[in-house]
Amino acid sequence: MASTAPACGLPTHTAPAPDAKPADEAGLHRLRRRRRRRCICICALVTLGVLLLLGATLLVLFLTVFRVRDPTTRLLSTRFVGLAPSLTQPNFTLLLTVAVHNPNPASFSYASGTTGLWYRGAHVGDAQVDPGRIPSKGDGIVQLEMTVLTASFTKDMAQLIRDIEAGSLPLDASARIPGRVAVLGVFKLNIVAYSDCHIVVGFPDMDIRGQDCRDHAKL
Repeated sequence: MASTAPACGLPTHTAPAPDAKPADEAGLHRLRRRRRRRCICICALVTLGVLLLLGATLLVLFLTVFRVRDPTTRLLSTRFVGLAPSLTQPNFTLLLTVAVHNPNPASFSYASGTTGLWYRGAHVGDAQVDPGRIPSKGDGIVQLEMTVLTASFTKDMAQLIRDIEAGSLPLDASARIPGRVAVLGVFKLNIVAYSDCHIVVGFPDMDIRGQDCRDHAKL
C-alpha cells in the first residue's frame, strides 16, 4: 500500500518563537519587583504609623504623668523645745511641724534636706530634714528641729525689742529637698523640691499668725 505524503508546503507543526520564554521571564521579574516595592511601602507605612502612635503616647505621658506639679507646704505649728548645747552661746531649739501636699500622680521619696531661717535678712537658724516619703496625690507631715542662733537673732536688739513688744516676729524660711519620683512604678526621675516661706510668728505664744509660701520643683 502506498503511503500518503504530506501536502507540499504545509508543515506538520508550528515551532514556538525563539523569544517567547525570555519574554515570560521578564514579565515575571517585573511582577516580582512590583510586589517587592509594594511590600516595602506597606512596611514603611506600618513603621511610620507605629512611630507616630508611640510619639503621641509619649507626648500624652509627658503632658500628664511626667509633668511635675509644684508641691504645697504649710507650717502647722512651732514649739519651743529647749536650749541647744553650745560652747560659745546659749542657742535654743524649735520644733517645726510642716504639712506637705504632693499633687503629682507619683510618690515622692526624698533624702536628707536642709532648711534655713532668717530674721529681717540675718541668718539665724538651720534644720536638717530627715529622709521620708510622700504618697502620690497625698499628704505628709514633716517635723524638723530648728537650731536658732541666739547671737545672730540679737544682732539688732532694738528691732527685736520692738517686734517683741508688737507681739510678732517676721521670719523667712527656705528649704531644699532632693528626692526621686516613681512614675507608674517603673520610671524614676530625680527631682528637687524648693520652698520659700515668709512667716509671722506670735510672741510669746509661738502661734502662726500668717504665712506665704512659694513652692516649686525641678527635674
